[in-house]
Amino acid sequence: MNRTLGTRLRGWGRRFAAGMLAAMLACTLAVGAFAAGGLELSTDYPGITAKAGDSLTFDLDLENTSGAGLSAALSVVSLPEGWTGYFTGDGNRISRVYVKNGTNDGAAVFNLEIPADAQNGSYTVALNAAGGGASSTLELELLLDEEQVGGSELATEYAQQEGDSETTFTFSTTLTNNTPHEQSYSLSANPPEGWTVGFQPSGESTQVAAVTVDARGSQGLSIKVNPPASVEAGEYQIPVSAVSSSETLQTELTVVITGTHSVELSTPSGRLSFDAKANQESAVTLSITNTGNVDLQNLNLTSTPPSEWSVTFSESTIDLLEAGATKEVTAYVKPAEDALSGDYVTVLSISNSDVNDQAEFRVTVKTETLWGVVGVLIILVALAGLAYVFRKYGRR
Repeated sequence: MNRTLGTRLRGWGRRFAAGMLAAMLACTLAVGAFAAGGLELSTDYPGITAKAGDSLTFDLDLENTSGAGLSAALSVVSLPEGWTGYFTGDGNRISRVYVKNGTNDGAAVFNLEIPADAQNGSYTVALNAAGGGASSTLELELLLDEEQVGGSELATEYAQQEGDSETTFTFSTTLTNNTPHEQSYSLSANPPEGWTVGFQPSGESTQVAAVTVDARGSQGLSIKVNPPASVEAGEYQIPVSAVSSSETLQTELTVVITGTHSVELSTPSGRLSFDAKANQESAVTLSITNTGNVDLQNLNLTSTPPSEWSVTFSESTIDLLEAGATKEVTAYVKPAEDALSGDYVTVLSISNSDVNDQAEFRVTVKTETLWGVVGVLIILVALAGLAYVFRKYGRR
């Protein structure tokens, strides 16, 4: 009986040991399978060109292939002397990040501050993420080259233009943001009094007061400048600025006003009406004034009268009219032969390649008084004849 019990106990022992061995083997395989998974730390652009004083950010992605979520510790393995680096998430500084199984895009952000006195050259920054028995190291390669990166600027292709006071000057300007961050720039100008300046993004018709420019990007601008009508000939400077939270960019535009071209057509009294008779010329004195500040040449007088009317001028072309001067010219207006009594409009114009002006004259056509008298006499004679007929034959 004791021998049988011992035999059974030994069998149970062997089976228990075998079960324990199998369980331990299963746990080992499971741990091996978990450990066979991994953690990969990466960023889209691990190698960039920068310059001393830049503040850079790198979006970090973490891929977890362990089969389960894990908490990963983030650390800076190596950093050039004098440089500063730290991790953030949702705007807060962090030291660990929870990594779900699978791909975790934008799991954290690495912030890197390059000192202003850093020398040009190649630098390496090493980062590490570790958790759940897995670890991954990411190396960032930075090339500091002030000349290659360049600075932010506000540059105009043709910064000096010229024209008269009626010209709208358009300057094609490029705003370049050579910082490692997107920036919003407010736009402003300081023109002389009476001038107007507007900003439009290239290819658009809407005026703006600010633009946003991507990191290491640029934005084209059309700067439109309008001088006042009374501006004198000369050279004018217009400072323009683009200001962000971290920098102020400036440029200067130059406008050369060649002169103000302007002319006025009227009469010495300012009256734009007169009387006329059918088929007879009426003389009208015109005053032509150069109201600009530059001489006018080859001014031509023209007219737009009613049909069958004629208009001639004592001088149809003015070769030269100096700035501020006034010249008188006589216009001869002849209504049509069959023009009826009433008011008519005749337009007289003065122009050359630079200026033009016109005036509408109201012409009142009146019939001859003699014909009116003749008409009345005819009517009276007719009435007298009728009276005579009635007296002579009315009683029969």
